[in-house]
Amino acid sequence: MNTMSNNKPVLASSTVTRDLRDLDKTTDNIYESIVVMSKRANQISNNIKEELSQKLSEFTSSNDNLEEVFENREQIEISKHYEKMPKPSLIAVQEFLEGKIYYRNPTKEE
Repeated sequence: MNTMSNNKPVLASSTVTRDLRDLDKTTDNIYESIVVMSKRANQISNNIKEELSQKLSEFTSSNDNLEEVFENREQIEISKHYEKMPKPSLIAVQEFLEGKIYYRNPTKEE
């Protein structure tokens, strides 16, 4: 994690080397930890896709032409913002390490 911005942690936008022993502390199983993080990354990805689709749908109209699409600055800025965001997998790993993900394993509960 880099710095704080608007009370939200700023995550690295690229790959970060992690110690595997940190990832399996809560589950005692690295594979289970990876499954938990991947499911959370999928949730984050789906939320981002829905949010982006909603924002971009405001710009669609029935008579769009090619010139209007290239000249819409707001749409370009929104797209650039989403491109700069950290990858869902990085967010999921950070949430997992900070204990912010609730998960359960029904086979362990039996």
